[in-house]
Amino acid sequence: MSTPSRQQQTRGAVELTAAMVLSGTLGVFVVESGQPSFNVVFFRCVFGAVALAAYCLARGLFRNHNFTRRTFALAVLGGVCIVFNWVLLFSSYTKTSISVATVVYHTQPFYVVILGLVLFKEKLNRHQAGWIVLAFLGVLLVADLTSADGKKGDAYFLGVGQALLAALLYAFATVIAKHLKSVRPELTALTQVLVGIPLLLPFTSLGRTAGLGADWAWLVGLGVIHTCLMYILLYASYQKLPTAKIAVLSFVYPAVAILADFTVYGHHITLLQALGVPLIVLAGLGVNLGWRLLPSGGRRTHGDKAAAPALTRIGEPR
Repeated sequence: MSTPSRQQQTRGAVELTAAMVLSGTLGVFVVESGQPSFNVVFFRCVFGAVALAAYCLARGLFRNHNFTRRTFALAVLGGVCIVFNWVLLFSSYTKTSISVATVVYHTQPFYVVILGLVLFKEKLNRHQAGWIVLAFLGVLLVADLTSADGKKGDAYFLGVGQALLAALLYAFATVIAKHLKSVRPELTALTQVLVGIPLLLPFTSLGRTAGLGADWAWLVGLGVIHTCLMYILLYASYQKLPTAKIAVLSFVYPAVAILADFTVYGHHITLLQALGVPLIVLAGLGVNLGWRLLPSGGRRTHGDKAAAPALTRIGEPR
């Protein structure tokens, strides 16, 4: 596989930045829709499926799809993880804030490392372990249960827990997607949103959409903009960029989310939380790029070598 040219990498950086900016506005669309999280995810799946199916049809991706029984079953399982990941994350927005939920949600890379350790017996070196500890110290600071926007008590704590659980489900989807490399990611995403429609229908309160009026635009936007368009930009950029640039640019997402939360709703993170954000960002980069955290003591062993980056170019729905 040839190395992308500088022009291609520049284009990929623009595409990925655009995708991350769109991701950062996701919370505003969710909150402004005024719908329960199950409703929001259900209609995101419906409108996303229509848009993705049209795109795949226009590009002829249904021909030579490379699905087998095994890969299709894995795509469906990944879809279950993705769909409930959305439900938990969107619910977390209303219990904490878009800023807090998004930053806590960015513990995903560490769960991928932990799942690799538990499920596949992959080795965890001391540098990775150190980054994970640092990241969760950052989570404790960001959670700041006593002062975040004046919110206290069980609801706020539950929201932080939902964001962490959403990140865990996303990590499961990431691990599953590693076994779907033979299938076009657009088809994987289409399968996932199609799974969400019958899966969430029993939990959806269709009566709550009566009289929704112009607010339907928020739900349509989640499907067309934040599902179809955003994925297309992600997949296109991943083919042109090295892992290091993907890891760095991925943090445009929480930065835009924090800015959008402050601009639209006036929510701001506290000083204590502001100390936690760079810890999570730094630890995320450290794990994804294989940085060393601790000084080498004497001779290096194979187990101390920086492992392969945890970030994978799978472009699964955010």
